[in-house]
Amino acid sequence: MRVLLVGSGGREHALAWKLEQSPSVTALHAAPGSPGIARLGECHPIRAEDGEGLLALAGSLGADLVVIGPEAPLVHGVADVLRHAGISVFGPSAAAARIEGSKTFAKKLMAAARVRAAAALPVARPPCVVKADGLAAGKGVFVCRSSTELDAALAAVSALGGNFVVEELLEGPEVSIFAICDGAHAVSLVPAQDFKRAYDGDEGPNTGGMGSYAPVPGLDAASVEEVLETVHRPVLEELGRRAAPFVGVLYAGLMLTDDGPRVLEFNCRFGDPETQSVLPLLEGDLAEVLAAAAVGELAGVAVERSNRAAVTVVIAAEGYPERGDRGSEITGSAEAETKALVFHAGTAVQGHRLVTNGGRVLGVTGVGDTIAEARNNAYAGAGEISFPGAWSRGDIALAAAEGQVLTLGG
Repeated sequence: MRVLLVGSGGREHALAWKLEQSPSVTALHAAPGSPGIARLGECHPIRAEDGEGLLALAGSLGADLVVIGPEAPLVHGVADVLRHAGISVFGPSAAAARIEGSKTFAKKLMAAARVRAAAALPVARPPCVVKADGLAAGKGVFVCRSSTELDAALAAVSALGGNFVVEELLEGPEVSIFAICDGAHAVSLVPAQDFKRAYDGDEGPNTGGMGSYAPVPGLDAASVEEVLETVHRPVLEELGRRAAPFVGVLYAGLMLTDDGPRVLEFNCRFGDPETQSVLPLLEGDLAEVLAAAAVGELAGVAVERSNRAAVTVVIAAEGYPERGDRGSEITGSAEAETKALVFHAGTAVQGHRLVTNGGRVLGVTGVGDTIAEARNNAYAGAGEISFPGAWSRGDIALAAAEGQVLTLGG
């Protein structure tokens, strides 16, 4: 199977790492790819949003499967361009990807599917949550517990342009549940928890994600299946009724409240950085699973999982999430790879030097028999990496490593 992977971030590097291990994959290509992905397959300088360019590339490569990683090309219809030309694609149509591209659409969809979600509020009054309606790279959510925070949130969301929604502020731990879908069937991956706030103790602004871990203690296979039955499958059915079958990863971000799980958001793709924690725990041939989903043949396909744990620590540039860094030399990645997996999120090569090229620069994933061991390995690897202004959170997966157990509640 010849596979073309679309994207360039840490999520795509993790996908490339896993796909390259698939026995069924005979050639791996990426567009545009990254320095990390270039070590696993051939990269091509075509933007992820360039549907016609990707179509020409897929044709020239004789690609058997195209896997689209980021949300923006999905929302903008790149999967449709490829699919209409007869190319097998893992990734939803623009119509189905609206579940992430528009919070308003997602709210109405969940109401029609009778999926429990954070309630929309008619008036912005604290406490509440303000969300950009469209894509905002994970930075369009503002938690407002005071009038001062609300005023700042309204100014920030207005600066992003477009509409916004206001929701009730729910309390509880958050988890990410991913399901591989073929339009009608859904198969779960290992549940994960990510850390969206910039600083330790879940303080500071929202980011694209500062770290993650998997699995989530307390959420066993039966609990995850309950979520699929009450959240993912009703949404799949509703999208099917609207002639917008969802083929790809349907990612539900849940708040585990005392009254049971409530959906905070849906995403139409693998999470970042959760993918960097989930995929190292996946056993078997990932490409075969994605290919089966792409052609509507997921029924009966099993996703095998190891009994180990993984923790991912994101190393960010100075000033992130407000800004990134470009051109600063990165050292220590080879040493880090002797202790952990290193996924490139925002890097480039200048001459023979690896340099920064974004806000979230690297994700370091430790794997171990326990979350505590995986966490130690992740931080040991992260400690080897250096560039001017580099920083990371110090409490990723700490509570889980110390024995925190979550339940669905209700």
